[in-house]
Amino acid sequence: MSETGLPKPLTGIIPPMITPLIDRNQLDVAGAEALIEYILSGGVHGLFILGSTGEAPSLSYALRHELIERTCKQVAGRVPVLVGITDTSFVESVNLAKKSADAGAQGVVLSTPYYFPAGQPELLEYLQDLVPELPLPVYLYNMPSLTKVVFSPDTTRRAADMDGVVGMKDSSGDMIYFHELIQTFRDRPDFSLLVGPEQLLAETVLAGGHGGISGGANFHPRLYVDLYNAAKAEDLARVRALHAAVIKIGTSVYTVGQHSSSYLKGVKCAVSCLGLCGAAMAEPFHHFNEPERKQVRKYLIDLGLIEKSD
Repeated sequence: MSETGLPKPLTGIIPPMITPLIDRNQLDVAGAEALIEYILSGGVHGLFILGSTGEAPSLSYALRHELIERTCKQVAGRVPVLVGITDTSFVESVNLAKKSADAGAQGVVLSTPYYFPAGQPELLEYLQDLVPELPLPVYLYNMPSLTKVVFSPDTTRRAADMDGVVGMKDSSGDMIYFHELIQTFRDRPDFSLLVGPEQLLAETVLAGGHGGISGGANFHPRLYVDLYNAAKAEDLARVRALHAAVIKIGTSVYTVGQHSSSYLKGVKCAVSCLGLCGAAMAEPFHHFNEPERKQVRKYLIDLGLIEKSD
C-alpha cells in the first residue's frame, strides 16, 4: 500500500458525487467537470466517487474507469479523492483499486460484498485476503440496508489493525451503533469515523465523529461545510439553524418520488436544476418527469439556491 498524504483522521465533508450521464453507458464529461468545480467551490474536504449516490453498481467498468481518471486529473490534489471499489467480485475490487492508484486517487471505499451475505468470521477473512492486495488506504463502508451485511464493531476494530484500513463510513442510520464505534476507537484518534445520513451529521460531529459523506453537498456543499464547522466549534445556535436546513432538504428534495429511489432521483434532479449537468439515471431508474422536476425546483428556490423565474 502506498502512502498518499491522506490526513489521519480524514475529517470534514466529503461529498459522494453523483455520476453525470448522457445515457446508460456514456459519461457526461462537461457535466462532470462543472459539478466537480461547483462542489469544490463549496469548501469541501474531499470527494468520493463511485459510491451509492454515484450509482456505481449500475455502471460499466469502462465508465467507472473513465470517471476515476477524469476526476483525479481535474481535482489534481486539491482535496483527497476517494473511490468506491465495492463489488461482488474480489478481483474487480482489486482492479478498481489499482486503477484508482494509477490515476492519483488518495483512498478507496469498500463495503461488504452484496448478493451472498457473509458472516462476520467470513467477512474478516475476506478483508484479510483483500486489504493486502489494495494499493491505497481503505475506508470501510457500512451499508447494511443495501448489502445485507453489517460491519460489526468488533470486526471493524479487528480490520482497523490491518495495515491500510484507516476509517469507516457508516450509513446504517443507527446512532447507537455509531456511538459504539466511537467508544471502540477511543484509543485510535487516527481512525476516521464518518457518517452517511446527513440528518445525523451534526449529532455525529458533536459526539466525536469526524465528519460526513453527505449527498446533499452535490447541490448545496456550503451548507454541509458550514454545519460541520459549527458542530466542530460547538456553536449550538448555529448548528440548530443549519441542521434545520439539512432536515428541510431531507423532507423535501428527497421525498418527491414515490419509491426508495427518491433520494437518488432527487439529488440528480437538483443538480440538473442548477444547470450543472443532465438528470439521466443509470438503469433500472429513470429521471423525474416535468411535474416532479417542478417540485424539486421549487424546493431549491425555497433554499435560495436558484432564483424564482417570472
